[in-house]
This record gives sequence, structure tokens and C-alpha cells, in this order.
Amino acid sequence: MATTRKVIISCAVTGAIHTPSMSPFLPVTHEEIADAAIGAAEAGAAIVHLHARDPQTGAPDQTPEAFARFLPIIRQRSDCVINITTGGAPTMTIEERVKPAATFKPELASLNLGSMNFGLFGMLDRFKDLKHDWERTYLANKEIIFRNSFGQIEHILTTCAGNGTRFEFECYDTAHLYNLKYFFDRGLVQAPLFIQTVFGLQGGIGGHPDDIAHMKRTADRLFGDQYRWSVLGAGRNQMNIAAIAAAQGGHVRVGLEDSLWLGPGRYAQTNAEQVTRVRLILEGLGLEIASPDEARDMLGLKGGDKVAF
Repeated sequence: MATTRKVIISCAVTGAIHTPSMSPFLPVTHEEIADAAIGAAEAGAAIVHLHARDPQTGAPDQTPEAFARFLPIIRQRSDCVINITTGGAPTMTIEERVKPAATFKPELASLNLGSMNFGLFGMLDRFKDLKHDWERTYLANKEIIFRNSFGQIEHILTTCAGNGTRFEFECYDTAHLYNLKYFFDRGLVQAPLFIQTVFGLQGGIGGHPDDIAHMKRTADRLFGDQYRWSVLGAGRNQMNIAAIAAAQGGHVRVGLEDSLWLGPGRYAQTNAEQVTRVRLILEGLGLEIASPDEARDMLGLKGGDKVAF
């Protein structure tokens, strides 16, 4: 009898794109971020992807001190895989962005695979009543280039090389897959590659089913059976893209970093709600949800007992 395929659910609980004025449910304080991650794991997320924020203003905070407030809490209360961002926010330096992963040596860290225009300004049309001055300045900036040069990518890889940390490779367009192939061919990254293809952000590839198919075809051609494919859809694309990809053998990512919504005009009140929703989609397709240890095995991770927090 054939075995049922296991699907890894990742949950990105707060991110650095959405701002506190956009939703009363966006986790900001370290207690809220810890509770959000643990709730997502209890709902079925094998991996939680983490950013930190200033508890007063909600602004992105990439200092190790900010992460130290919630990482031990999550590890003590959950066996989920903890994934620390090296993306931080597109306005940060590469040295700022890599510090938490370099300090805490997680099992998994995110890594952006190319520079790109990064447009958040469209959100101002939908969210006009902003509580903090930094929000409007941050969102209105049409000059943001999210810098991820070959040198910067290599800096993150070499900085974390001795830590046993593996990477969630975030690819926002086709060229990013080719950039990853460059590092793969030179032995700076090893299989199995965990490739997160990102759809629907202004400045990256769109969220049309043809875009999803194109990214998968390209990854298949470049990496064959040497990678594990996951998708995230921004905003209203979130669940549709998850369903399309899951039906084609992919893993999925949800969370309030990627979308504030559970349905049209309906806020997700917790990250766990989105995990539960995507789990219903996956189980409706006859798929099973991977546990944290199953995800560790599929991605070749070092184990939760080998981190530095």
C-alpha cells in the first residue's frame, strides 16, 4: 500500500512587512510572538519563522537581544523547528540582518537569494489610519531596494557555516533560483535544498498559477531531486497558492507575516487560525501533516538540542 505524502507547514508569525496599525492581531511584544509561535505549532506547523519587533512601536528589531526575549520560551514549550530570519527588514544592513542567526545558531534560517525592488506603498491605499510615525515613512518609501548581492549572500552563508544551520532559500523570482544554483554548484550550499518560492509581493513574481508553474519547472530543471519545494502567497493569494502547490507536491507557508486575512474582509485573529485553515485544505487533498521531527528528517536539520538558546 502506498504511503501518504507528508507536507511541512511553516508559519511566519509576524514578519517585517505589515505594521501594527494594519491589524490588532499582529504579534508585537515578545509574549505575543512566543504565544503566536507556540499556538501555530500546536495547530500543526512543524516550522515557525521568526522576526522580532520593538514592543512599544512594533517596528522591526533585528537585535539579538530582541530575539533572546522569546526564543527560549518557544523552545521550552514546543518541539517545533525554529527558523530565524536573516532578511530582517529591507532597510537594514547585512550585518544587522545576520546577527540573530549567527548568535543563536538555529536549525534553520531564511536567506533571500537576490536583490529586488520592494514596494510596500500600495498598502497605504488600504490602511490610511496609522498610529506610529515610522509606519507611514516605511510604507511610503518607493526607493527601497532589498539588497541581497552575491557578496552579501556569501557573507551570510560563511558567517553561519560553522553553526550547522541550514537555510530556507527565499526566491521571489526566477533569477533567484539561478543565483541559488551558482552557490549550489560551488559547494557553498548542500542538498537537500529547502526552496521557498514567494508569490505576490510588489517587486517580485506575481501570484498567477502560471507563475507558480514556471517557478516549479525552473527549480525542477536546475535542482532535480535535490530540493524540497515550498510556497508562500502574499495577501489574498495565500490559501489559493498553498492549494495549487500542495496538489503538485509542494510544502506550504502561512502566517500573519504573509497575510493578515482568513477570508475576504475577515482578519485572522491568530496565526493558528491560518495553520488550521491550510491544514484542512491539505487533509482535504488526502495529505498528511509532517511533524517537527519528520520535517527535520526531510530537510536534513541538526536537531533542536544543538541550538544556542
